[in-house]
Amino acid sequence: MARVSQEHLDARRRQILDGAARCFARNGFHATSMQDVLGEVGLSAGAVYRYFRGKDEIIAAIATEAFAGIRGAFEEASRATPPPTPDVLIGAVLRLFLEERIEGADRQAFARLIIQVWTETLRDDQLARTLSEGYNGMRVVWADLVAAYKESGILAADVPADHVARTLIAVVQGFIAQQALFGDVAVDVLEDGLRGLMSMSVDPV
Repeated sequence: MARVSQEHLDARRRQILDGAARCFARNGFHATSMQDVLGEVGLSAGAVYRYFRGKDEIIAAIATEAFAGIRGAFEEASRATPPPTPDVLIGAVLRLFLEERIEGADRQAFARLIIQVWTETLRDDQLARTLSEGYNGMRVVWADLVAAYKESGILAADVPADHVARTLIAVVQGFIAQQALFGDVAVDVLEDGLRGLMSMSVDPV
C-alpha cells in the first residue's frame, strides 16, 4: 500500500476544518451535525473520523487554531522596529483574519465563528481553558508592545502595561462582535477611530 504523505494528511485535515467552519458559521455548533460536515467536505465518515473523533474535537481544533493564529499574527507584526502603532497593528491582523479567512466562506464567517466559540466556552471547560490560555497569551504580547511604546516615547511611562493590553484586546473583541452581528464594519473604520483617539491631547489641569 502506498504511503500517504504528510502534505496530503495536512491538506485533508485542512479540508475538514474549513468545511466544518463553514457549517458552523452558517448554522451554529449545535444545529450542525456530523452528517452536515460530511456533506460539506464531500468525504466519507471513515475519512473524517480518522482525524477527529467527533464534532467536539473539530470545534476544539478550530478554536485552538484561531487563538494561536491571532496571537502569532500579532507577534509577527510586532517584531518591526519601531513597533507599529495600535491602529496599524490591529488593522493588519484583523484584515488577515476577517477577510477570506475561511476558504469558500463569506467575509463575516470568521467573526461569527469566533462569537460562537466564546459562547461555547460557557459550557465546555476544555474550550474555556483554551480561550483563557489564548487570552493570557495575548495579554503578554500586548504588554511587551506597550513596553516598546514606552521605550520609544509614544506612550507615557506611568501607564500600566496590562491595563493598556486589556483595553486593546477589548477593542479587537468588540470589532469582531460588530462584524459578526452587523457585517458592515470595515477595518478602515477601526483604524481611523483608533488614530483619532491616539491624536487626542489632554490639557493640564
